[in-house]
Amino acid sequence: MKVTFLAVLTGVLAVTVIGADRGSAEPIAAGVAVVDITPPVPYRMCGYYAQRLSTGTHDPLLAKAIVLKQDQQQVALVFCDIIGVSPDLAARARNAASEKTGIPVANIVVAATHSHTGPLYYGVLRDFYHDRAVAKDGRDPCETVDYPAQLAEGIVRAIADAQAALRPVELAAGTTQEPKLSFNRRFHMKDGSVRFNPGVNNPDIVRAAGPIDPEVGLVLVRGASDKKPVVLLTVFALHLDTTGGTEYSADFPYYLAQSLGKQFGDKFISLFGNGTCGDINHIDVTTSKRRSAGEIGAELADAVKAGLARLTPIERPSLAAAREIVGAPIQKYSPDEIAQAKETMVKAESGGVSFLDQVKATKIVDLQSRKGDTLPLEVQVVRLGDDVALVTLPGEPFVDLGLAIKKRSPFKTTIVVELANDEFGYIPTAKAFAEGSYETVNSRVVTGGGEMMVEATVRLLGQLKP
Repeated sequence: MKVTFLAVLTGVLAVTVIGADRGSAEPIAAGVAVVDITPPVPYRMCGYYAQRLSTGTHDPLLAKAIVLKQDQQQVALVFCDIIGVSPDLAARARNAASEKTGIPVANIVVAATHSHTGPLYYGVLRDFYHDRAVAKDGRDPCETVDYPAQLAEGIVRAIADAQAALRPVELAAGTTQEPKLSFNRRFHMKDGSVRFNPGVNNPDIVRAAGPIDPEVGLVLVRGASDKKPVVLLTVFALHLDTTGGTEYSADFPYYLAQSLGKQFGDKFISLFGNGTCGDINHIDVTTSKRRSAGEIGAELADAVKAGLARLTPIERPSLAAAREIVGAPIQKYSPDEIAQAKETMVKAESGGVSFLDQVKATKIVDLQSRKGDTLPLEVQVVRLGDDVALVTLPGEPFVDLGLAIKKRSPFKTTIVVELANDEFGYIPTAKAFAEGSYETVNSRVVTGGGEMMVEATVRLLGQLKP
């Protein structure tokens, strides 16, 4: 085992590399576990800028964990059917899981799938609605339980159960393509502006302002003795905003799991991680027809099944993990701007406030909860073998940032997952900041923060590449 601690670099808060030697003869083991994290009904739901209460459960929200172990090295990844992971939740769950399992905090990833039909359990909007309810009634009738505490306990239990289920496995990894489901939602318009979701068949659209990432990353885990598929991690860059309504749902990954389960059996577990999709959704502006969550899940499953036959076995696993925390400068506002933002949030409840003004006001108020002048962007890299690495990033990076990491990675297969350990809104490219529109108004970082994160990721990948 090798452990390396590097000194503080410019814009870098910390770097940690912990890993097994290359091509270790030790076998690799994996364990998986699933825990139900569905909140009670009613509870506020996430995803939009208006209060919305849950009325039922279409399909349960789950925390799905996988623990990998080789020699003394262990890594845990948890994928939760929620819109985001707050830094408080991440710290609570990772610290408790590390204490219980012995897995280093730096080797634990808690990621969200970004479902817009999950609970609003943290953030400035949750605090705004909660405080107003308490001021009015002396209590918040929408929060009858301490859901964040229950959520943290569920994540810890999932990691511990997965560790307890460790068994020898074989790994295979690779990618396939699915170009029909995702669309860049930002467009250059005839007036020179850039707009997001400008409407179906808008005659003022000139062209899309960015690409998509049609690549689907796959990591398959089979039992070492029976060769049966145990778990599959699928990573695809597409916003989980395809369901709507007021029933809890994991969105299209639920239907992906249903389809894969029919092929591989009830004990098979489908994990889903979202790729970098800050500017990617399912809306095709050339037609009024939209695919449902069920249709997206089924079509993605077809692409996945076709890709499984082309996966490459990882003959010599060499598990290693690396982490770097980059301090990205955050946007700053004056006391007068902060006071005005708070007034705007109150006015927005009764209407009369434009969408972008509401977004900006919410962002400004939210920034006041972030201490210091920088936002810690935690990048984690997990090496599975000489040619395969997983990357996890915080927030909602633009697709170009994920594509840049893949292009510059020294690994043949590099799978990039967003929304890990913190959700603070969008991380646009410098180009997008110059263009403007919703995502840049929503962003907490200043221009260049995303590129700093890419550089940190490429450094870590270089350190882990044999």
